[in-house]
Amino acid sequence: MNKLTLALVTGVSLTAAAQPKPAAAPVVPPVQKTVVLVHGAFADGSSWDKVVPLLEAKGFNVIAVQNPLSSLADDVAATKRAIEQAPGKVILVGHSYGGMIISEAGNNDKVEALVYVAAFAPDANESITDMGKGKPAPSWAGSLKVDSGGFAWLPTDIVAKDFAQDLSPAEQKLVAAKQGPTSVKVFDAKVASPAWKTKPSWYIVASEDHMIDPQGEAGMAKRANATTTTLKGSHVIMLSKAKETAAVIFAAAAGKPATTAPAAKK
Repeated sequence: MNKLTLALVTGVSLTAAAQPKPAAAPVVPPVQKTVVLVHGAFADGSSWDKVVPLLEAKGFNVIAVQNPLSSLADDVAATKRAIEQAPGKVILVGHSYGGMIISEAGNNDKVEALVYVAAFAPDANESITDMGKGKPAPSWAGSLKVDSGGFAWLPTDIVAKDFAQDLSPAEQKLVAAKQGPTSVKVFDAKVASPAWKTKPSWYIVASEDHMIDPQGEAGMAKRANATTTTLKGSHVIMLSKAKETAAVIFAAAAGKPATTAPAAKK
């Protein structure tokens, strides 16, 4: 190879080496699902304080809604705002009266699964009052304190006796102090088209629930064709059995049955 040829080859080689390589396509991680937690009556977002860190530890985005409890429409609107800002698909979880809220708000296309936690799962055009017709009123109902604006409160002793009887006395006082006053109008509000009719659902029955009849919970779960787990605990089962509650939410996110221990026999 003569000097001229060598120079040409070397120049071409150096030019090729100097050309920048095309940048690799950035790896975009999949957007993790968001769990939107919806509290019930006589409560606030702190109802989920023991569950939130368990969900976040698994990489889920979490939003605990703060419902105004002024009307079903207002509470549904608050939950819809949370769904709108949630990244990725949504697992919508409701406790107690929160089941009414998620049944309405859960029709959003981003919602892929519903989880009812000791919650009302109404049929179309059915209210909480409708679900109680023909049945004895729960003992706690006569103890409600209703203010001049039509908002109801649970007395501290009823919280300890019927709402959160399996929590420590200190926790019971916190639950009572943080409760959200609830408009009595919500009990007569109806859900037009419950999302459980079109979305897969999971249900936690709280076997020691004094606020909602556990048999009624089981009946609603069956009607909704929900994957059902029964846990031994009070109405606030997400506080007394946080790990087991989180396990059901994980199962809903994966579209699988929950792997929790069965409820202890009485």
